[in-house]
Amino acid sequence: MAPAAAAAAEGPRRFRNTCILAHVDHGKTSLADHLIAAYGGGDRSRVSERMAGSARVMDHLEEEQRRAITMKSASIALRRGDGHRVHIDSPGHIDFCSEVSAAARLTDSALVVVDAAEGARVQTHAALRQAFVERLRPCLVVNKLDRLVHELRLSPAEAHARLRRIVSEVNSYYSGLRSGSYLTSLYDAAVSPELIPIHDAVDDDEEEDAFQPQKGNVVFACAREGWGIRLIEIAKRLAPKLKADPADILKGLWGQNYFDERSRKVVGKEAMATANPKPMFVKYVLEPLWNEYQKMTRKLRLAKAVFDMVVECTPKPIAAQASRVARLMPAAKTPELTAAAEVEKVRRCVASCNASTSAPVVVFVSKMFAVPYRFLPSKGVNGEPINHRGSSAESGECFLAFARVFSGVLRAGQKVFVLSPMYDPLRREEDAMQKHLQEVELQHLYKMMGPDLEIVSAVRAGDVLATEGLGQHVLKNATLSSTKSCQPFSGMMFQVSPMLKVAIEPSNPADLGALVKGLKLLNQADPFIEYTVSERGEHVLAAAGEIHLEHCIKNLQERFARIQLEVSKPLVSFRETIQGEGVSVMESLRASQEFVERTTPNGRFTVRVKVFRLPNAVTKVIEDSKELLAQIIEGEKNGVLDSRFSQDGSDAKATLRKLLISAIDSDLEALSAQVDEEKIESYRKMLLGYLERIWALGPLQVGPNLLLSPDVKSSDGMVASQNGRDGILVHGTCHVSDRLGLVNASNAETTNGIDDSQSSAGPLDLEAVRNSIASGFQFATNAGPLCGEPTRGLAFLIEPYIFPDNADAMNQSDHCSIFSGQIITAVREACRSAILESKPRLVEPIYFCELTTPSEQLGAMYAVLGDCRARVLKEEMQEGTSLFTVHAYLPVAESSEFSKKLSNATAGAASALLAFGHWETVSHDPFFVPKTREEIEEYGDGSNVGPNLAKKLMNSVRRRKGLHVEEKIVEFGTKQRTLAKKV
Repeated sequence: MAPAAAAAAEGPRRFRNTCILAHVDHGKTSLADHLIAAYGGGDRSRVSERMAGSARVMDHLEEEQRRAITMKSASIALRRGDGHRVHIDSPGHIDFCSEVSAAARLTDSALVVVDAAEGARVQTHAALRQAFVERLRPCLVVNKLDRLVHELRLSPAEAHARLRRIVSEVNSYYSGLRSGSYLTSLYDAAVSPELIPIHDAVDDDEEEDAFQPQKGNVVFACAREGWGIRLIEIAKRLAPKLKADPADILKGLWGQNYFDERSRKVVGKEAMATANPKPMFVKYVLEPLWNEYQKMTRKLRLAKAVFDMVVECTPKPIAAQASRVARLMPAAKTPELTAAAEVEKVRRCVASCNASTSAPVVVFVSKMFAVPYRFLPSKGVNGEPINHRGSSAESGECFLAFARVFSGVLRAGQKVFVLSPMYDPLRREEDAMQKHLQEVELQHLYKMMGPDLEIVSAVRAGDVLATEGLGQHVLKNATLSSTKSCQPFSGMMFQVSPMLKVAIEPSNPADLGALVKGLKLLNQADPFIEYTVSERGEHVLAAAGEIHLEHCIKNLQERFARIQLEVSKPLVSFRETIQGEGVSVMESLRASQEFVERTTPNGRFTVRVKVFRLPNAVTKVIEDSKELLAQIIEGEKNGVLDSRFSQDGSDAKATLRKLLISAIDSDLEALSAQVDEEKIESYRKMLLGYLERIWALGPLQVGPNLLLSPDVKSSDGMVASQNGRDGILVHGTCHVSDRLGLVNASNAETTNGIDDSQSSAGPLDLEAVRNSIASGFQFATNAGPLCGEPTRGLAFLIEPYIFPDNADAMNQSDHCSIFSGQIITAVREACRSAILESKPRLVEPIYFCELTTPSEQLGAMYAVLGDCRARVLKEEMQEGTSLFTVHAYLPVAESSEFSKKLSNATAGAASALLAFGHWETVSHDPFFVPKTREEIEEYGDGSNVGPNLAKKLMNSVRRRKGLHVEEKIVEFGTKQRTLAKKV
């Protein structure tokens, strides 16, 4: 049988799906060049070995070549002998992390590349996290060893120490992920709780290091020059020379092991007779390489070393999908045995990577990407002319789906179902499910060969493809299936969220329609951007960072809208909260501050509100778990259960409860040195009690703010109004606490406080009253009182009262809808007033910034950091170089000018990588006025107070939103400047 025929017969057994992940400029694309030069030729050579390393074949976009960075993930089929694998290159810049997520979802393993001179950097850690969450088997390529020889001029012993340190650092970080310390981060992607013990799915011993050169899953390389070292091959070459067993040599080649030439055995240092013996790696690998660099490197072929590692150390799709199926399609537990059996059958086909023609077809689309129609193949498989069609034909762009077949055989022209994430195969016949299901006829299928597309008639399970015909049906990603009895795949993890927002408008107002169409196309073509229309009618585009934004604007102007655009300065999102961190949070909870009270105009409803600050750890857990919260809360509310959870969501509830309690305990542990144990325990009980009384989360039903129902046990249910009437307390229902597993269902239902039989209460829709109260809370948390930004980390303790109906208090002709509106307004204003009376503060987003600069530009870089309100965390010098690496926190509000200032100050010698870090409270009081004796003595009447940062930020947002700004406008400034100052 011919090699190609043999590969086709064995199907996915011959495949290896892997992607290259790394920090920016660590050599991913150069490595891809050598692999393509050796194994990606096919019928014609795509790159010569002489040009490999500098051709950057996978960076086929003009902007990628100009910037010298990868911006889009791309795929190419590499073939060797009787088998082949699919290789996918992905970006290393944080701005294009969504492309990394798209690539990781479609692969089974990852080549993590690390620069030997720079070591593991911030995006190296991000790559390891991505591989961990997606259950990819990682391999390590320590690249740029030539820098150790020519640039750093390290000795073989010094190079050995550096390489050991890099491998140890990568192992240490990955071990932390496997040990379970990454539990909270898993919820960034709304991962099912049953996915947490990810290491159980792989063969690695949890106690062993993930990357071990002696096991063959580490390659030491120089991608620019095309050579690579794998210890397995070195051991085979050394065995005849040393007259020893290759297995024994292999065990000793890494670490502090030595070879005793007299006994022909690998021994420890104490067994060596010489005073300063050399480790085997230094003596038999690095020293020959250092001494005869050019001669040695010609014998060490990088492509072969990496290809052998992938084939030997990464799983076939059959084995990989069996371990990844719990991440992709967790089993659903349901008593409906017939429907469940059909769903489980499809799941088993995915787990086994069933490539037979009788198996159900299951495909996952990880992203949509746009290709000009002129670049599509003009002829079919048999040479017949092709007529491409699509709704985007007038724009000249065809949308293709970047996908992988997980089961069955996908054919051109086949009809499949497009499943949304909310689709439930166990309730597929219900009307509610029809909107989550579409039937589509696929058009053409393509095998991606880097910048080229090759049309094919069918694609088997385990292979990656691009398909035409989904442009109108898939926005970002989706699950395709030939049967309705298929669960949709779980969501992908993104390393960051879009933080940089700008308002866009056409230079010519007549082009507004073209702009809207272009934005919709861009939103589909880029998996990470967010496009919204603000309340003021602005078209707002959110991107990951400055480079991502520039790329999007360029595509919008030149490809999708084809008009001139006006782009505003970055619109930075803020949050609003109240003063208090650490011990002060505890004191605010225990303090008996006054309730803020508001009454409706008709006098029938009064609400009392008190606000306090949540512990930071609790806020972060709620904020990071918003997708999971939405699926649990909305799924149960609408009767549509996410297929990743059990029927009652018990697994998810239990894990969420564990996360919240752990967050409370960790926050209290940090305070234990400042507060006595009795107060700590009292504080803990109070917080746990509040978690059992959650009426609603806000804003948008899943935000990091709590609406707490009144405490039934401590309240008598009555309050006296100004005119002597008695009001009846409306108890909220703690359904959110119940849905999140924080309280038993029997305790969640509370007495509503109103008896319908009471004639004095009048006819009331109690559910409408509760909904109005919750709506008022949502409005208040969505737009705080400082500058209309969402609130963060606040808990509102609310006591709503209904008063009896009488002619004096209420006109009997009042409609229920009017009354509901009054309740919403009263609750919203009470919440906002409570914030204003509790020392409100702004919360701004902060970037984590990693900067690299020569020593002579270090002072200029620090000057820019200080000018931009950055906070330096640490500074370290890269060993053997004059370069410094500085880690700092940089406010997002300053980032728009930071890059320009840094480039101007350092003449372009310094570079910076920005990634979202955290939210940080601005310490200044935006309404500061001297009140105490000490403040008056220092600032007088307030005219001597310096610039108020919080007020400046608040007013900038208020101006942008058209809100009222209190500021003094100077008139006749020239005349005032000439006035003499009298002492």
